[in-house]
Amino acid sequence: MAKVIKPRLAKGTRDFSPTEMALRRHIFGVIEKYFKRFGFDQIETPAVENLETLTGKYGEEGDRLIFKILNSGDYLDGVDSTLLQNRESNALIPQLCEKALRYDLTVPFARYVVQHRNDISFPFRRYQIQPVWRADRPQKGRYREFYQCDADVIGSNSLLLEAEFIQLITLVFRELNINYTIKLNSRKILFGFCEALGIESKFTAFTTILDKLDKKPWQALKTEFLEAGFSDDQTKAFESINDLNGLELSKTGFENLKAAIKLSNIGQQGLAELQEIMSYLSSQTLSNVRLDLTLARGLNYYTGAIIEVAAKDVDIGSICGGGRYDDLTGIFGLEEMSGIGISFGIDRIFDILSASPSADHGNKSTSVVFINFGNKELDYSLKALDKLRSAGIRAEIYPDPDKLKKQFKYADNKGASHVVTAGELEITKSMYTLKDLKTGEQELLNMEGLINTLGADAYI
Repeated sequence: MAKVIKPRLAKGTRDFSPTEMALRRHIFGVIEKYFKRFGFDQIETPAVENLETLTGKYGEEGDRLIFKILNSGDYLDGVDSTLLQNRESNALIPQLCEKALRYDLTVPFARYVVQHRNDISFPFRRYQIQPVWRADRPQKGRYREFYQCDADVIGSNSLLLEAEFIQLITLVFRELNINYTIKLNSRKILFGFCEALGIESKFTAFTTILDKLDKKPWQALKTEFLEAGFSDDQTKAFESINDLNGLELSKTGFENLKAAIKLSNIGQQGLAELQEIMSYLSSQTLSNVRLDLTLARGLNYYTGAIIEVAAKDVDIGSICGGGRYDDLTGIFGLEEMSGIGISFGIDRIFDILSASPSADHGNKSTSVVFINFGNKELDYSLKALDKLRSAGIRAEIYPDPDKLKKQFKYADNKGASHVVTAGELEITKSMYTLKDLKTGEQELLNMEGLINTLGADAYI
């Protein structure tokens, strides 16, 4: 007898029921609608990328979270036996693994742009909705397999694009009815802050630790800064930018920021860019946008303005984020190609909405179920079923001539809006009895009446 395996999910992954998928489709639909409305075109890239394509793009911590794929066949063939014996895993990885699951959609997009640059009209607006994988520690709002909904514009330096993305984010979360805050900062400000302190060589270490502030209190970060080799005076200076959070994104707010901390020319440029972005948004009511100087977006490829969205009512981490990158394609041989993009965290958005009492977004999976009375009635019902489907109405027939109670219970469990019964009486009159499962009312209709009545309630 074969061994019985206990059914269980891999850590950091999950199944979705039909009801949950209805909510997910709603979220995808809202996001995709606005992607299209803002002129983005859809592409897809493979789940598997060459490991060298991904490595070195997300920082040291990000590299550790990439899911590596062992080479096919005898993956130990040709591996340096000394490295293997000494268990030097970092040195072994390039010999054991040539490929990996994609960590995000942005780096594969940069690879796509370079490979297809002769077929692309720049600036290129693309959106992409696909799963990504990270070998992270599973916890609330953090999964090892999750979807990203990305939109990018590449081939333009215009800061008008940053403003457009803020508009897009606003429209999406308004329609999803999520209470949110858009946090805005600039990597140039952070770099200029470090440069003014004479520690620009430690910029990556600084942003990597700073990026943990949404998970750890400032006191814990101070300890990490000291352990990373930053001095007491430098750590105190870092704390000053935390104290400055909450400044208005206005002329007065930017002047106060400029006076409060010392910035190099690059930092001053970052401030000026944020001012320009906000000038494009001046005609709109955007009370949910605020300056957050501790926002770092730890991914190394960001170079300018950075954006992150947090839910106000739920402690779940970032639900959308992105920013400007000036030379991401340069690593693939296409230099000076500036771009900006954002990514919606579909799984965290789903968790927020699924916990809401008003999260019913068309959870019914079918509009009408035909009752199965047997062979003679079945033929009559199948012809009607075909006509309803051709009219764009969701319809199905119970596959077995079981007891009526069982068939009605099935229709109710499926969330059907109506049930159709067609027995001898209906066949004789060329009619159908349609019962509304919500109200309990029923009426005798011909085919035209059936289509007209169901057509008002049907959905695909």
